[in-house]
Amino acid sequence: MKKSNLSIAIAGSSGLIGQALVDALRLRGCQVKQLIRSHPQKDTSKEVYWNPISGHIERVGLEGVDVVINLAGANIGDKRWSPAQKELLFQSRIKSTILLSKTIAKLKKPPGLFLSASAIGYYGNNLETELDESSPAGEGFLANLCQEWESATGEAEKRGIRTVHLRTGVVLDKQGSILAKQLPFFKLGLGAYLGSGKQQISWIALQDWIAACEHLIFNSDLTGAVNLTAPNPVTNFEFGKILAKVLRRPYKLHIPECLILWLYGEMGRTLLLEGAKILPHRLVENGFEFRYPNLFLALQACISK
Repeated sequence: MKKSNLSIAIAGSSGLIGQALVDALRLRGCQVKQLIRSHPQKDTSKEVYWNPISGHIERVGLEGVDVVINLAGANIGDKRWSPAQKELLFQSRIKSTILLSKTIAKLKKPPGLFLSASAIGYYGNNLETELDESSPAGEGFLANLCQEWESATGEAEKRGIRTVHLRTGVVLDKQGSILAKQLPFFKLGLGAYLGSGKQQISWIALQDWIAACEHLIFNSDLTGAVNLTAPNPVTNFEFGKILAKVLRRPYKLHIPECLILWLYGEMGRTLLLEGAKILPHRLVENGFEFRYPNLFLALQACISK
């Protein structure tokens, strides 16, 4: 899609990543419609009502859009993974994706592109092996969730809509994600590595995440899974060491695995003590250039904003 004034509908636009994407696309001249869960009070040309839980969406608001982007889903690290929380995480992703997929597949003029969120949790836990989009799915709750999440786009794909699964890594921005939680401690000289410190963190600067999405929209014909991670993942220990260096603070503390498991249970094990070395092969082969391939430079840019 070469034109810059595309009509783009975005679900899950109220979060850090979603709002940043809305702002960036509008700066490019795109007409952005935000899917919201309350009836529009202002400009209905910029808002579309939907309710994924009840299965309702104002389909007329999506007629004629060029691109649909799905970022909807409850925060994966918000609470311990009780059975109820797991169900919320599952339903908030699967139901919303199925609803969007079925809806756009039935449009008279369906969009040419459907970007649907996924996560690198798809690959499970792997300390050593470098993984890319050709690697098999891992095991565990998060890997299973990601597989179901990606399968939920089936109706759109059957209709012939170009569909891309955005397998997102740890997005870095001082206003959200892991960095926002770590900064106050590291600034006080209380930075610590977690567990063994050997678990991999496959990260990406928010600016590069946005740029990668724009690349997929305007300069690419890729379909299927695309890893949105920087080309240089690091271990948990290395991440903390580099962050402490950027802040010019000491880095001598350690939080043992048993404490993390006591505080956060399965969620803590999966998100804090496990990880995988994920590489963005398809993006790089498709000509995308990272602005921040280096973690030190990425953290400097994030913190100085």
